[in-house]
Amino acid sequence: MVKSDKKIDVVVAGHICFDVIPRFPKTGAKSFGELFVPGKLVNVGEVVTSTGGPVSNTGLGLHRLGAKVELMAKIGDDFFGKAILDKLKETFKGGRSPISAKKERTGRTLAGMHVVPGEQSSYTLALAPPGIDRIFLHNPGANNTFGLEDINFDLVKQARIFHLGYPPLMRRLYENEGAELARIFKKAKETGVTTSLDVSLPDPASDSGKQDWDKILKNVLPFVDIYLPSVEETCFMIERDRFMQFREGSKDKDLLDCFEGEDMSRMSARLMSYGPKIVSLKSGVRGFYLRTAGKKELEKMGWTKPADPDNWAGRELWEPSYRVEEVASATGAGDSAIAGFLSAYLNGKSVEVSLKYACTVGAQNVRVLDAVSGIKSWKETTEQVEAKLPKNKLEIKTTGWKYNEPERFWQGPNDKSN
Repeated sequence: MVKSDKKIDVVVAGHICFDVIPRFPKTGAKSFGELFVPGKLVNVGEVVTSTGGPVSNTGLGLHRLGAKVELMAKIGDDFFGKAILDKLKETFKGGRSPISAKKERTGRTLAGMHVVPGEQSSYTLALAPPGIDRIFLHNPGANNTFGLEDINFDLVKQARIFHLGYPPLMRRLYENEGAELARIFKKAKETGVTTSLDVSLPDPASDSGKQDWDKILKNVLPFVDIYLPSVEETCFMIERDRFMQFREGSKDKDLLDCFEGEDMSRMSARLMSYGPKIVSLKSGVRGFYLRTAGKKELEKMGWTKPADPDNWAGRELWEPSYRVEEVASATGAGDSAIAGFLSAYLNGKSVEVSLKYACTVGAQNVRVLDAVSGIKSWKETTEQVEAKLPKNKLEIKTTGWKYNEPERFWQGPNDKSN
């Protein structure tokens, strides 16, 4: 990591849950309807249990990559809550653990995990048969009541980056046009920390899906330096009619294939007009798109500005994903890609190299069923980045985009180096 007087590299706050992931045998089925028939017994293999959500996925990914991490989330004192703490302790065994046995009178562990008696902890049943897009059965539990008082700002003051994830799955953070979420980021920003936000795609029919997400983003993003959503999430939140059109028209293909370079440029420009200095549009198997503001804006990013502002300023890049021959599950791939990106950013890497770390860690993730165990050390990940492993083909038809053959990425029309 780049030298810093801060004791913590990243505080990762927000959504956490306990994941139960059964392994499905290869059946050749192409849809859930072929597998799940009323009255039918479906045989599955061993089960993988893991902590899930960005506090776990991004936080533990950052830890595996060598960052000093503190976790802030809210759980109950029930079976799943105890299982979450046990899994976190197991992951940090032998290292610097964010879990303290000593608790304050509020019930908060000193490192930020808030255990609330009587609350139900969040859990997810992840169904990911081979060859079929995954489905999640999710109970948000205590995440729904997470708010400002669940953030230990004394720890935030000691951090280089404050990252929060998945407000669409946390009722208190999205209701009232995101007022509580804005309060959190405003107070975090006032400490001087560099702020980062990730979201999730809500079910359009759910309460979260019915919110005015464009207005929520307008209220929150003025206090966010680094915004790291996916392209689908962004389209749903700021161009909902277009999202629904794409979804209706993509029944025979992946929704991600609907987005062209012009869509990425248009949506990223709109997001940046709301306040962030760095904006991603994560694109799954199509890779990692990133756009950055000018040098003067980057100087406003708090304690952790880019190590080389000249390199990071005014960029528009799209890094293709790495080829993975056998994908076990894409659960948490976006969270892992964020861990790779933020680790590289904290280590002072260039914007081009940081995108390669994002895609490398995302590829590590999809090789295993859970969202954490596949992540390698910083040294191993760096070796993979430098090995120039095979990449998936990415075609961009929009005028103004140029493929950089030596570096194997695309440069957009708004990239100063194009």
